[in-house]
Amino acid sequence: MFLPQQKDAVHKAWMFRVLKEIAEDSYLVSVLRFKGGTCASMRNLLDRFSVDLDFDLAGDKKEVPKVQKHLEMIFEELGLEIKDKSQKAPQYFLRYPGEGSSRNNLKIDTFFPPLKGNKYEAVRLVEINKILYCQTIETMFANKLIALVDRFKKGRGIASRDLYDIHYFFMRGYGYDKKIVEEYFDQNIADFLKELDDFIDKNITQRTIDQDLNFLLPPDKFQKTRKNLKPETLMFLRDEIKRVSVPRADA
Repeated sequence: MFLPQQKDAVHKAWMFRVLKEIAEDSYLVSVLRFKGGTCASMRNLLDRFSVDLDFDLAGDKKEVPKVQKHLEMIFEELGLEIKDKSQKAPQYFLRYPGEGSSRNNLKIDTFFPPLKGNKYEAVRLVEINKILYCQTIETMFANKLIALVDRFKKGRGIASRDLYDIHYFFMRGYGYDKKIVEEYFDQNIADFLKELDDFIDKNITQRTIDQDLNFLLPPDKFQKTRKNLKPETLMFLRDEIKRVSVPRADA
């Protein structure tokens, strides 16, 4: 995983400790599906730092209390303090010893039920030398396209890291699973992309980009990226809209 500043090494170490324990728990491996920015970064599919651990929870709702039990056993063994937790899903805000780091909080979020159509594959994560089931890149990209606008609709604000990831995925020529997007919003992909384009144009500001990304990238890369991020993402989206739009009969 990319490390923008040496002080972030402590946080990275704690994330890896938790991931190793999860990967060594046969039950958790069978129901948790690794995803999000940390997953993408550890798979060398993304070049930014990420501070949370995100998972999809496969299976029935009845799995929730068992997942919580197994995770909490791991937290206790590692000496992690549970600051807050959700009663509805395995979501935790943890505190680890600071050890000279200004950041000592770790969020673990589990999404249930996963988006319809999400696909997963077994991946060996080299940095921890463990295998976890992870979202495929096409699923990751589709989920990122959804997250940017869906997060705002649900009252959780705007995460410019979603914009950065979309831009990065477009730059690398990654594909996305359009069926996931279409089923989630119940509309065709061209119409969704037009709404996403309009949302970015109207709601993403330089200030929101700067506030969210300045600690996830090294200073030189942040300065090179910050002003190009929005216009280039809009360019990619508009090219994609043209590509996926069905030509009119009189065209």
